[in-house]
Amino acid sequence: MDIHHLYYTLAGVLILIGVAGTVLPALPGVPLVFVGMLLAAWTGDFQQVGWMPLTMLGLLTVLSVLVDFAATALGAKRVGASRLALVGAVIGTFAGLAFGFVGIFVAPFVGALIGELIHTRHVGQATRVGLGTWLGIVVGTVLKLGLAFAMLGLFLLAWWL
Repeated sequence: MDIHHLYYTLAGVLILIGVAGTVLPALPGVPLVFVGMLLAAWTGDFQQVGWMPLTMLGLLTVLSVLVDFAATALGAKRVGASRLALVGAVIGTFAGLAFGFVGIFVAPFVGALIGELIHTRHVGQATRVGLGTWLGIVVGTVLKLGLAFAMLGLFLLAWWL
């Protein structure tokens, strides 16, 4: 196996891990997808994928990071979340990793709920905040996943054209 095959394999692994990372909060999903694509383009001396598609891929990567923060913040802000609710959602997100796929989706809600309960002591408000924060995270994840697949499509189009 020559070094080019090794680099292409590493690029593919980075892309696959990146796609998984769009759902798993501990991994920088879309940035890993971009790094994998950049490595593949570099390995091919930028013959198949040049600087124009890479620039567009880079902009989509930046957009995905902004979407990630904005969706969660807007979901929380829309329901009047306190700072403690946001901190609780972040802690819950990372704690949820220990409980697998279900934990990843349930723990942010629980964390935001607990944070808001500590702040307001009103169960109804805390439930709305937990749900709003959770919905923001889900919407952000769906948007990031869409951007990751759009990047894959753009990359493959550039590769074969």
